[in-house]
Amino acid sequence: MDNQGPNNYNYNNGPGNNGSGGNGNNGGNRPGGNGGRNNRGGQGIMAFILLTLVALFVYALISNSISHASTQEKSYSDFIKQLDKGNVKSVEFDSYEIDYKLVDDGHKDYDITYYTGRVADDELVPTLKKAKTSEGKSIEIKAAIPDNTSTWIFNILSFIVPLILLWVLLAFVSKKMGGSMGMGVGKSTAKVYVEKSTGVNFKDVAGQDEAKESLQEVVDFLHNPKRYTDIGAKLPKGALLVGPPGTGKTLLAKAVAGEAGVPFFSLAGSDFVEMFVGVGASRVRDLFKEAQKMAPCIIFIDEIDAIGKSRDSRYGGGNDEREQTLNQMLVEMDGFGVNEGIIVMAATNRVDILDPAIMRPGRFDRKVVVGRPDVGGREEILGVHAKKKPLAEDVDLKQIAQTTAGFTGADLENLMNEAAIRAAGENREYITQDDIRKSFVKVGIGAEKKSRIISDKEKRITAYHEAGHAILFHLLPDVGPVYTVSIIPTGAGAAGYTMPLPEKDEMFNTKGRMLQEIVVDLGGRVAEELVFDDITTGASQDIKQATKLAREMVTKYGMSDNIGLICYADDEEEVFIGRDLAHAKNYSEGIASAIDVEVKRIIDESYDKAKSMIAEYRDVLDRCAALLLEKEKITRDEFEALFDEDSKTAVGHNI
Repeated sequence: MDNQGPNNYNYNNGPGNNGSGGNGNNGGNRPGGNGGRNNRGGQGIMAFILLTLVALFVYALISNSISHASTQEKSYSDFIKQLDKGNVKSVEFDSYEIDYKLVDDGHKDYDITYYTGRVADDELVPTLKKAKTSEGKSIEIKAAIPDNTSTWIFNILSFIVPLILLWVLLAFVSKKMGGSMGMGVGKSTAKVYVEKSTGVNFKDVAGQDEAKESLQEVVDFLHNPKRYTDIGAKLPKGALLVGPPGTGKTLLAKAVAGEAGVPFFSLAGSDFVEMFVGVGASRVRDLFKEAQKMAPCIIFIDEIDAIGKSRDSRYGGGNDEREQTLNQMLVEMDGFGVNEGIIVMAATNRVDILDPAIMRPGRFDRKVVVGRPDVGGREEILGVHAKKKPLAEDVDLKQIAQTTAGFTGADLENLMNEAAIRAAGENREYITQDDIRKSFVKVGIGAEKKSRIISDKEKRITAYHEAGHAILFHLLPDVGPVYTVSIIPTGAGAAGYTMPLPEKDEMFNTKGRMLQEIVVDLGGRVAEELVFDDITTGASQDIKQATKLAREMVTKYGMSDNIGLICYADDEEEVFIGRDLAHAKNYSEGIASAIDVEVKRIIDESYDKAKSMIAEYRDVLDRCAALLLEKEKITRDEFEALFDEDSKTAVGHNI
């Protein structure tokens, strides 16, 4: 079974907020690549176009209003009337109209130009020459020279300017979509690293020795293809890197390219998906066309599940754009020659939802599992990330590796980075073991909230709750020892936590160990009941973990004599809504009832076991709670010192 991280038994006394138990930091889940980024890009394009159109409309309105504010049309008779009154101070003629201004038009800030049409009036010019203004000044007479050039220039500009604006809009859209409209919408957006410029080699990848060995053959083929072709061997067309987020799949792909010294095309699955149907397929064609020009080379598609989901409409399929993109990729992988030197590598953490057509031989021939590193791998990874960081003499990378069971490479990198940030924040030039320990709590459980105000009663309840977990960790042989016990609230909403220190990684779990884990889960609730004769909501997460583990023992692992060696567990791969709706239980109501009875039996027996053990060590429980109330956080040595010699000899209870 998958190796799980250490359980951090947390207590939360807030109503409605469940205490959160952890399994180490399993790393953040990266988005599976569903084209969300591209959808946001499309929305941005539409917003830009709309804003541009609105701006042009507002400009037209303003220009029109300004034009209408500065000019007014009048009748010819009105012009003559104003002329007779001596109100006209200037006149300008052109071929079609008469423009004139008045001595006083009632506007102090600006002059209004009045205009009227030309009328056949031979007496007009002589009249203007004789006329005077009311101030006794002669009227200024202007005659515009007819110029047809301005007219056709205006007409041309009125046609060209919209074309320029349209071209700017298309250029903007083209940039967002990786090409130009009609001239490269489907152009590949892959980043190309040529000749070792990835900057990564196998020596930069730690904790994944088996995966590196599997990919070394690909590198060797790219270096010495003749050695394999002479004997009739075919180069694998594709390699699928499978594993949880943060385990180093992308890093391995870059290392393969760096070792082989060949061009490396890198892009994400979501880069193929756009708002226009057919764009993704076009980009796939363009990608393989470019790759053929630079062969031998490697094409790496990260998060391939963005385009490689099952095409069955019952299982979440039915997307035309994604299906066309996937079909085109399958065609391209079938189309290029066997030994052309083009290797397609892809990475995913959702192999369960991939279309079966991707997985068949001839496409992705090789599946490389990139799992969570073991204790030795974690120590190697910590060493890689600690190279450029000054460490104090007390830093023990081996102990950190033991503590971080279940951590991925990305988690460990984040842990060391947080420790460096903490050291820099305290104006130190080196990282101490305490920095790493506190960063581990922050990364795995949540930042401690020492400023949170907690009543004395709540502190006391939390202290006994965590002491109950800690005692069982210490007494049971397969789940301890205790690393840290704390009653300081954390960012995860927990009022405290108990952190074990597993001495080694287990490849698979045993029935005895799983029963012990259930007993430990229930230790906090037992301590509350024994001491306070009352219970709180703080054990809700503990109960959830215990129930889940007990049900898996019965339905999944065949660890119940009453139920037998039959798997009744639901298929964990059924992740689509369509599958969930179409799913029916493969067992009767009688079996379901028997499973419930068996799960309850396991929980009840584990609770009784926890109750008897904690009652036996009630004095240790009281001393541990008192010490926690005094110091808020205690270490392994401080906790184990609470057991006297008689208690220590009793370690090793069996379930």
